[in-house]
Formats: sequence, C-alpha cells, structure tokens
Amino acid sequence: MQRPWFRETELFTSGTGGYHTYRIPALIVTAQGTVLALCEGRKYAQYDHGKIDIVMRRSHDGGTTWCEPQVVHSDGDHTIGNACIVQDRTTEKIWLLFCKDNDTVHAMYSDDDGATWGEPRDITTDVKPDNWTWYATGPGHGIKLKSGRLVIPCDHSEGTRHHSPFYFSHTIHSDDQGETWTVGGSSPGSTDECQVVELTDGRLYMTVRSADRSLTTRLACWSDDGGESWSEPEPVQELIDPICEASIIRLTGGPNERDRIIFSNPASDQRERMTVCLSYDECRTWAVSKTLYVGPSAYSDLAVVSDMTVGCLYERGSERYSESIRFAQFNIEWLTGGSDSLE
Repeated sequence: MQRPWFRETELFTSGTGGYHTYRIPALIVTAQGTVLALCEGRKYAQYDHGKIDIVMRRSHDGGTTWCEPQVVHSDGDHTIGNACIVQDRTTEKIWLLFCKDNDTVHAMYSDDDGATWGEPRDITTDVKPDNWTWYATGPGHGIKLKSGRLVIPCDHSEGTRHHSPFYFSHTIHSDDQGETWTVGGSSPGSTDECQVVELTDGRLYMTVRSADRSLTTRLACWSDDGGESWSEPEPVQELIDPICEASIIRLTGGPNERDRIIFSNPASDQRERMTVCLSYDECRTWAVSKTLYVGPSAYSDLAVVSDMTVGCLYERGSERYSESIRFAQFNIEWLTGGSDSLE
C-alpha cells in the first residue's frame, strides 16, 4: 500500500494572461499520458456571454509541471465555450466539442496529442433539432464506450430558457471515431448539465444537475442503449448539490478489478466544499466522501492520470469561486484514509 498522497497546482488565475476570469474546466489524460487542462478564458468580464475563448495548458509529466497557456480556439467577440473533450484511443484523435454563442455546435480535433488543433467543423444540423434553442456541450469530458461509440454529454432548452420544465439533458454520439455526430436521447424536463459513465453491465449512468432550484441533490438517469434514450431522473439523496455542474469518472472496474467510480461536486447548499466521493457498487451508493477544499468552489472535471492517481480540475477562490482554476491530484489511499489501495 502506498502512503496517502495529495498535491495541488493553480493553473489559471483570473485577471492574468489577458483574461478577466477563467471558468468552466475540462480535463483529459491522453493515450500518451499527457494531461490536458482546458477552460474558458473570459476576456472582459466574469459573465457567461461576451468574448470568451477556449484556453489550455498541457503537462507531459503527469501533472508535475505545465506548459504555458495556449488559445485552442477564438472567434472574434463570440462566446466560444462549454468545452467537452474525448479521445478515440484507436485513432488517438482528441475531439473537442464546443458551442458558439450557445447556439451552434462545433467539433475540432488534434492528432498530435493536443499540441495543435484543426479548424472547427459546424455540426449543428446533425445534433440540434429545429425546436431546440439554447444549447451547451458538456462541459468537461466525454467517454468512449466498450462498443467504440464516443458519447458527449450536453444540455439544451426548448422555447424559453427561463422556465425549468423546458431544460433538458441529452447526449450526442459518434460511431465512426468522431467523423460524424448524431443526437441521442434526452432526459425529461427540468434537467441541465450532466456527465456520463459506463457501468460494468453496459448501461450508462448520467449524473444530472437539476434545473429545478427547489431540489438540493443530484439527479441520476440510466440508458440501456448507449445513450439513444434515457430514464426518468431520480434524486440521489447521498449527493447534496447546490444546482451546479459535477463530474464523474471510472477509476477501475471489470472482471478482475474492484469497481471504483469517482464523483466530484461542491457538496453544500451553496457553491463551496468541493468534495470527492467514491462508489464501489456502480453508483448505487457512495461509500467514501472527502472534502478537497472547504471554501468557495463550483465546476470541476475528473480524469485518471497514467499512474492511477486521480486529477480534479476545479474552480476555487477565497471569496468567490471564480478566482482561479486548480489541478488537485491524489491517490486512492488519500481519498479513503488508507482503507483502500490499488496494490
């Protein structure tokens, strides 16, 4: 058993690098072991609209050191955001999906481990029905299923976004390694940002932010058909939530491994107390819960680093959660207080 281990690095500090605010993290570890940390660089203000670019930092040594920030995509004064990233491990292409002005949907890829990126392709007509209005990919990461399908979690509204029954979580997917994308199923109304993990029995589990502000917990939906349809959302009483984005990822699982799924969110009635939870039974219960940071915190994204530590890229501040984005990294011994080990 290893000793409990934890470290944290501030990657994006609001007010530096030519941006007023950094928000909305997305995280992936590539097949080559490179850690890619992305977020929105909000040029002039902290708001969700206005000039927003997608920016990124890369680590080639498992999160120890980081390259300088680079702009992945910018388009004048448009809002380029809600980055959602996934890699097809067969081709090793890294696909980045995002929205422009929360209206059109675009896909771009890197075939050199995130060093450079091709021009975005507009896929709106393939993934956005005519009666959908507001649209957001992710944010965070997508997943590749055992079948080979790439799945991107999303949300949208029908009609006015000011009424929660018209908010919906949905997924889009690709069955040809990212070359084309198709809209999948939607959850019933009053749902919002979501992330997805594949269970060992082949089903998909979606952790959902409620659009109904009277609720105080996460919601969950399931799919038996690779995201073509989704069940009615159910409250997850163990997972307190302040109506915020959250992240989920598989650490281990399979015929010869113990099932371990990791979840992160600000576990409070307001955006604070960034917390990481661990499930040993495929998201039915959450046996372990540990606070990363007690202060203001909000969006997060999880990834498994090559050495089987867990990375959590999350928003954190002393007075407001939008002050910085940090990369926290820890092993299973730290998360469980030494009661579990991968050795």
